[in-house]
Amino acid sequence: MNLARLIGRTREQVACTVEINNTFEQLGAHVRFEGGVTVEPGDEVLVHGAPVSVPYGECATFERTATITRASAVERAWTRATGDFEFMELCEFSFSEEAAL
Repeated sequence: MNLARLIGRTREQVACTVEINNTFEQLGAHVRFEGGVTVEPGDEVLVHGAPVSVPYGECATFERTATITRASAVERAWTRATGDFEFMELCEFSFSEEAAL
């Protein structure tokens, strides 16, 4: 493996579909990349286009372009090694139905 691949980052532009759900049953957004492109640990994704707003009770789909910045081999290894610790920080939080005073 050469040095550029070990510590360098690359970028690629891909077409994607953004699906937004804003209903009682589902609240979320999902990005699906065209051509079977996947993201790996440490990669960053920036979806281009105007901000969108989906009214409550509706779902919408938008065609966009995304830039994927690929992590270097060192960054990817670090993300894999430390990712479990960061997940455990999330587990320390809880949600309750009681109102805060």
